[in-house]
Amino acid sequence: MKVLVFGANGQVGQALVQQLSGAAQVLALHRHSSQACGDLQNLQGIAQTVRDWRPEVILNAAAYTQVDRAEDEPELAQHINAQAPAAMAEAAREVGAWLVHFSTDYVFDGSGHTPWREQDACAPCNAYGHSKWLGEQAVRNSGARHLIFRTSWVFAAGHPNFARTMAQLAQSRDTLQVVNDQYGVPTYAPWLAQVVCAALPQAMAQGMQGVYHAAPAGQTNWCDYAAYVLQGAQQRAPQLPWRVQTPQPIASAAYPTRAKRPANSRLDCSLLHQSFGVQPVPWQRGVNAWLEAEYPTP
Repeated sequence: MKVLVFGANGQVGQALVQQLSGAAQVLALHRHSSQACGDLQNLQGIAQTVRDWRPEVILNAAAYTQVDRAEDEPELAQHINAQAPAAMAEAAREVGAWLVHFSTDYVFDGSGHTPWREQDACAPCNAYGHSKWLGEQAVRNSGARHLIFRTSWVFAAGHPNFARTMAQLAQSRDTLQVVNDQYGVPTYAPWLAQVVCAALPQAMAQGMQGVYHAAPAGQTNWCDYAAYVLQGAQQRAPQLPWRVQTPQPIASAAYPTRAKRPANSRLDCSLLHQSFGVQPVPWQRGVNAWLEAEYPTP
């Protein structure tokens, strides 16, 4: 099977390429790739890449993810997160490829306490979420066969992310304050890649296109997530100059950001489980795997 991956050097993209290694003919592209256009700012270029290579599957793991900056450059966010997927989808329809697109919990407004279902109304509370919602609509309206996986709080070893930032700050600051009123689920990118690659053949064989929520089991808030990361990191690497043992919880109102964050990012993933036989795993398992990779035992 020929697979084209956009965003191959990102957290999800890299995990997808690793998961597909040896099982598919993969063209892995990133923004500065020389063998073909992987730059999502070049709409004609990425569409031509699809037409030239004629893959059976396109995996779009590339995105504009600077949530706060998107408030000041919404046009760029929409170009990358909406117009580029639209161009991919149109080219995918032309060559008969499946398009797998990754979206986010940020397409919802973050209200309430109930996990969001796929059919719930989308009402993004910031420019980033709006750009991702536009991208979803473009893919769904394109006529291309597609899968859209909404996920949350993605992290992977070897990349900048919340977990790594918390561990770094705990070694450079005397105190660490983290919001405790925003709830969601940390999603380990290799787990997500494994789920997607397992679901894809079933979807292609049975025509099961559509939107699916994909996140591990359980829930947490950013402060408790940080505390779990720090506890594990300090146990595995006690020799590092840890200055903060436990983060202090604060309300979101005490930590204003340029972009509003959703308070409720919980995702109901029962449709994914029922459709593809995915077994729920606790989010802590992914963090433990991340800790093993970031702080290997000598």
